[in-house]
Amino acid sequence: MAEESKPGLRKPVFTKVEQLRPGTFGHTLTVKVVSVKMVLQKGRADGPQVRQMRIAECLIGDETGLIIFTARNDQVDLMKENTTVILRNAKIDMFKGSMRLAVDKWGRVEVTEPADFTVKEDNNLSLIEYELVNVVEE
Repeated sequence: MAEESKPGLRKPVFTKVEQLRPGTFGHTLTVKVVSVKMVLQKGRADGPQVRQMRIAECLIGDETGLIIFTARNDQVDLMKENTTVILRNAKIDMFKGSMRLAVDKWGRVEVTEPADFTVKEDNNLSLIEYELVNVVEE
């Protein structure tokens, strides 16, 4: 029997950092972690198990530019400096007018073998400030 691809599964189309735009989602990227900064770490001991909430802002990038990735909980452990990760089904969140990349429960963060590109550090997309403008069509 010939090998058939499963219906509904398709090959991922890899996006470059410079192609990211506000309000978009479903991105798959291969990026290097440049730096990691913990922003929130708090535990809640109000139930049977102690839940801990951790958020880190990670500067990630590829050969086209940089963006800040918001890592939550278990994702924080995977985001170590100089590691290469694949972000699957990532989305753009807006935070104070600038773009942040995030992966929610529908996506995946996986560590992969080191990539052979150099991160372009002079094109940080999270430094660009966007303003929401309502367009009235006549």
